[in-house]
Amino acid sequence: MPNNNIAIIGAGLAGSLLSIYLAKRGLRVDVYEARGDMRLGDAARGRSINMALSERGIAALREIGMDEYMLNAAIPMHGRMIHTPSGETKLLPYSGRKGEYINSISRSGLNAALMTEAERHAGITFHFKEQCTDYDPENGNLSFASGKSVVSGLVFAADGAGSALRHSLASSIADFRSRSDFLEHGYKELVIPSGEAGSFLIEKNALHIWPRHKFMMIALPNLDGSFTCTLFLALNAPEGSDEPSFAALTDEASLVDFFEREFSDALPLMPTLAEDFFANPTGTLGTVHCSPWHFEGRVLLLGDAAHAMVPFYGQGMNCAFEDVRTLDRIIDRDGPDWAEVFAAFEQDRMPNAAAIQALAIENFYEMRDKVADPVFQKKRELETRLEQTYDDYFSKYSMVTFREDLPYAEAKRRGNLQDDVLMQLCSQASESSQIDAEEAIRLVRSIG
Repeated sequence: MPNNNIAIIGAGLAGSLLSIYLAKRGLRVDVYEARGDMRLGDAARGRSINMALSERGIAALREIGMDEYMLNAAIPMHGRMIHTPSGETKLLPYSGRKGEYINSISRSGLNAALMTEAERHAGITFHFKEQCTDYDPENGNLSFASGKSVVSGLVFAADGAGSALRHSLASSIADFRSRSDFLEHGYKELVIPSGEAGSFLIEKNALHIWPRHKFMMIALPNLDGSFTCTLFLALNAPEGSDEPSFAALTDEASLVDFFEREFSDALPLMPTLAEDFFANPTGTLGTVHCSPWHFEGRVLLLGDAAHAMVPFYGQGMNCAFEDVRTLDRIIDRDGPDWAEVFAAFEQDRMPNAAAIQALAIENFYEMRDKVADPVFQKKRELETRLEQTYDDYFSKYSMVTFREDLPYAEAKRRGNLQDDVLMQLCSQASESSQIDAEEAIRLVRSIG
């Protein structure tokens, strides 16, 4: 597709992947990144929740020949390891099928690998420490904090949840609509270091969850034996309440008291808890909604710039990678008219992005509250048995995570209906083994 002046704003995961896809078409691309080159040690501390790479993301990496390379740098997680307040643990498998699991992978490691792969293509040039501050869609002018000004005929905005491109479109296009919805909770990155000789101090092949109803902590494994932990907690307690919040944890004593009370099994494994807690920033958790995602075949928003979501389904990166893969397929079908391509992309992706955004918020409450609920645990046991027995059964989680051929919107529709049916069955049985699998699959198959 002819265009000699293509700019990608943002060299994160989506932007770096997109540059490779475009270069494989013989297009020349300039990628502008606000930060320095993370491969030189410029990654920000405490702002990276580990990524859960699953089938939708793997499918995109496969198309550029990087799937096996990146999976070799990942750790399989076969299920959720639930930690109770008393310190007991229980593994809830993600799937009853062999080979269906998610992969813990370093965000910065994957990003760096994508950049390095992109630089193998002669048509890609990275420009670091070039923060885009404004974009004029009428004349294609990009302005940068450095004072640089560039005119680009085609712009892809992959500059994340705080996208400068999205803000520019909102101020210059009359019918552009944008809003960000934030949870009352924030997050803080912490760490469980490795043991002797790089050993794992808790189960290696699981995503660990400490569900505490109004807050939770999770931990994902790293190759060096450590775990990246993330505490999700209310930013502020309701007025007059003594509920835990980030605002209430003001010193080491209050922090340690909170962990002794709520995460007593994790506390002995976190020798740098206070240092990490007070040094790392407290992040916010928001969902971005905007429309339209494109303007007159000149600019397209994708990834978090178009549809940032909370991280609780582990699909933000996978969805962004699926954006790139879908865009590439639409270019094949509708090119070389960029306006037609962008309109078709938005029509395809917008409802699916909305579906996974909603599912991610639902999963926050599931991880925080329901995974400790006996009825929910019975449902997961039943779902595992159904997946082991019937080839045509997929839980909602499996449809979202392991069925890259199934649109998010359909996975949400069907998955929520299935959940209602199975939760009803499980609420009536004292043990999941008492539930007739034939009756359960009959009810599931009756869903339209």
